[in-house]
Amino acid sequence: MADQDPVFQIQRVYLKEASLEQPNSPAILLQQEQPSVDIQLGVEAAPVADGVYEVCVTATVTTKIEDKTVFLVEAKQAGIFEIRNLPQEQLGQIMGIACPQIVYPYLRGNVADLIQRGGFPPVHLSEINFQAMYEQQQMDAAGAPAGTLPQ
Repeated sequence: MADQDPVFQIQRVYLKEASLEQPNSPAILLQQEQPSVDIQLGVEAAPVADGVYEVCVTATVTTKIEDKTVFLVEAKQAGIFEIRNLPQEQLGQIMGIACPQIVYPYLRGNVADLIQRGGFPPVHLSEINFQAMYEQQQMDAAGAPAGTLPQ
């Protein structure tokens, strides 16, 4: 029966993509105003082989002063996970909650480092509740009418 035991193993965690753009440098660097910061996060999961999945967490950090971009960072941190012998409903939760929780700290460090290497104070991404994010995605996918808020 050992063949049917649940399996969850991290195969690898890696930085899949990273970019830093400073389209208005050097002039924007002379501005004294405090920039606005917008952070967008996303999670994707895809099968790689039988029982092996890639889970990616993506962050886009945009800072602007008025309508001019100070810098734009896009980074995608990924992990390869072996996940076997789990019910389908648990598989979705593992890939939507547990895997991103493992990958996200690496993404946070890489984003802060990339921004600092660009000559800016690091932007530290806050902790994320991936369970709440997953549950919201499930509600959205279930077809909650547009514009309604969960109670």
